[in-house]
Order: sequence, then C-alpha cells, then structure tokens
Amino acid sequence: MTCERATTLPHSVERVFSWFERGAAFYRLLPPVPQMTTVCRSGTIRDGDRATLRVGSGALGFRFTVEHEGFDRLREFGDRHIGGPYRSLRHRHLFRATGESSCEMTDRIDCEPRLIATVLGHAWLRRTMERSLAFCHERVRRDLARHAIGPGAPLRVLITGASGLIGSTLAVFLESGGHEVIRLVRRPPVSPFEIAWDPAAGQVDVDALEGFDVVIHLAGENIGAVRWTASRRRLIRDSRVVSTELLSRALAELRRPPTALVSASAVGYYGAGERPVDETAAAGAGFLADVVAAWEQAAEPARAAGIRVVHARLGAVLSPAAGLLKRLLPVFRLGAGGVAGDGRQPVSWIGLDDAVGALHFLACRAQAHGPVNVVAPRASTNRELAHALAGVLRRPKIVPVPRTAVRLLFGEMGEQLVLQGQAVAPARLAELGFRWNEPDLEGALRWELGMPAEEAHD
Repeated sequence: MTCERATTLPHSVERVFSWFERGAAFYRLLPPVPQMTTVCRSGTIRDGDRATLRVGSGALGFRFTVEHEGFDRLREFGDRHIGGPYRSLRHRHLFRATGESSCEMTDRIDCEPRLIATVLGHAWLRRTMERSLAFCHERVRRDLARHAIGPGAPLRVLITGASGLIGSTLAVFLESGGHEVIRLVRRPPVSPFEIAWDPAAGQVDVDALEGFDVVIHLAGENIGAVRWTASRRRLIRDSRVVSTELLSRALAELRRPPTALVSASAVGYYGAGERPVDETAAAGAGFLADVVAAWEQAAEPARAAGIRVVHARLGAVLSPAAGLLKRLLPVFRLGAGGVAGDGRQPVSWIGLDDAVGALHFLACRAQAHGPVNVVAPRASTNRELAHALAGVLRRPKIVPVPRTAVRLLFGEMGEQLVLQGQAVAPARLAELGFRWNEPDLEGALRWELGMPAEEAHD
C-alpha cells in the first residue's frame, strides 16, 4: 500500500527543512488522536536517530520504534517503523525548491500491514494514513506561518506551568521555531533547561532569572479536577496569586528584566452572564471572579518595574488530552452525550492550537498589554457544543443532564463551570491583528481530534 501527499509552502526549502531538523518538530507532528506517548528518543532526523512510541494503554496498547534513514539535507530524510501494526513501513519526506521563498514538500508512505491490521480493511488503513498526512502537512503550514510573524531573532523564553496542557504544547511549539525555552519547575531540575522554584515556600533563584526576553506564566492548580471544598478553593487561589506575586517581584528585581510577562488569566473574571462582554467590562461576582481579579493584581510589581504585562484571559481550551473536551469525549463516543441544564449557557472556548498561537502572538507583539481575552471570535452555547461534538463524532446526543444532577455531582464547581458561563468577545486580540486558524466550533473540534476539514465528508 502506498500513500502520497504533496504541498507547496510559501517558505524557502532551507526554512522548511530547518524546522524538521529541530527535535521539537517531531512532537508537533504526532497526531492528537490516538494519543501517543514518547517512551524514549535520541537525536533528531539524521540516519540512525530513533524514537520509541506507545499508543494506547494496557492490553490494547502497543509500542513501535521509528528509525531515521536516508538523510540528505535540503532534499530528503526518511524513517522506517519497527513493530506496531505494520510488517513494514517506510516513510520518505521529500523537499524541492520551487523558488527563492517557496518549496514543495512531499510525503510518501509505503507499507505492508500485519494480518491484524489487514482485518480492519485496506480502505480503513488508507483513510487513516491519508488523514494523518493531511494533518501533518497542515500542521507544518500553520506552524511556519505563525513563526513567520515572530521576532527576527530567536527568543530566550521562561515558562512556568510547562508540564500542563498549554505549557507543554507551547514549549514544544516555541522550540520548533528555534527559540530557547527554559522551564521553571517545582522539583529538582533534571536538565540544563530547567530552573527550580517553590512558590508555596516563597523561594526562587532570582539570579537564575536573568537574561530572558519573555516570561510566560501558566502555573496554577486545575480548577475542574475535583469538587471545591474550602481547602481546594484556597489551593486554587494560592497557586495562582502567590506564584504570580513571587514571580513578578523577582522579575522586578532583575538588572536585565524581560521585555514582557505574559501571565495566564481566565474569562471567569467576568462572572456569569449571557450578555456579551469584552475587555472593557468590569469584574463580575463569585469565587472565580474574585480569584482572577487577585491573580491579575499580583503581577503589579512587574508592571511597576516597566515590564510589559499581558493578562491572557483564557476560555475553555479544547483538546482531547485534557479539560472539557477530554471529559466529554468518552461519553459522546458512546452515544450517551447531551445538553447540560437548559443548554443556553454560553461557553467561551478556544482550540488548543489557537490558544498556543495567541500566547506566542502576545509575547511577540509589543502593542499587547493589559487584559486580552484569548477565546474564539464567537462564544457557543452548551447546546451548540453538544450538537457540534456529536456531529463530528457521528453520534446521537440523546441523554440530557439535568441541572439538579450537575449540582449533586459537582456542587459549586458544577454550578460555575457547567451551568453558568460567559459570552466573552476577543475584542483586543482581534484589534491587535491575531488570526485564528479555527474560528468556528466544528472546525476547531475536527482539528483538535486530528480530522482536517477535507475529511469532513469521508
């Protein structure tokens, strides 16, 4: 079986090939579904470099190894798969300059499936490979376009919360663009690219923070992990406010402070309501609104020191790896998903890919400061979300979730996160010139599930 795909890119062959040569590009090309875990990796794409991956978990999971071969810089590189569902699989990546600032990228896969894969059908296997190639080519196109609007020289970036969904994805995206990324971690460092800190104890090595161009602060306890008890509410608040105050005070003391601090925030600032709001709206009422207001205020020392501070007010970030979408997927895949409450509550969302792009954009755009809503151009209702997800998965949405059931199961957390919402508009982000890759809900769901638009009618 052979599959092939070619794409013309508005970038030089040097720029495109260099992107692949960076180790982080490998992780950017892993499909979001099924989720793959990198067991180990050595090198990048030169002959003999390897990566071992695991797909799935438990008895249904399997491992395979990718070994690179055929490296010819600016022309091609390849890899062969060892193990997994194929008796043999060789994948060639070919590059051809079509002008000074354009090139053609071609992927060619030749494979012979094992019996267990053949049972699933050649048509299914071919469709799966074609979908994977479509996703990878679009990923390359999108990432290169976003990196092209960045600074002319590589940045040195410090990230907190780099083990979380957004932080880990953002770190890899930045590294694939040639930037140096250092992670501020709450454990002993295990590499030269990590610096230890302990926000709860008020400890950070100020001298180690010298020399960064940008700091992106994403640390904070997951607000939707468990029911909100009194101790949980304190942890949610302190993990944001205390860490932000410690970091901003440390940055303010530096001899060479960073140009910008992009600090995560949340649309919970606006409280509950169905009326559209933008960055000019006042703070709302409730636990989350109070937390966000204190969270943003904690960055004042950095702002007073002349650092450009951006409060990225994030909406619900859609990804199958974590958060709202991860929780909904198993239920909707079983055909048991449905509307929560009356379904009219607004959901201000953004796809993970666009959230990462927005944070990169805000870090690079000198005109960005103060609160910026990081959401899609239009909020959706809970009913629209249920309808779109059921449609993308081709499943019915037949099991509504009554308000009383949500309150019983999740208490105050369910009330604020599921039954209430905000219709938040990204006025400032649009004004600054940010371009969403997926501004519509169905398109964002398809992309985050590894189903490019052209697969919509398969």
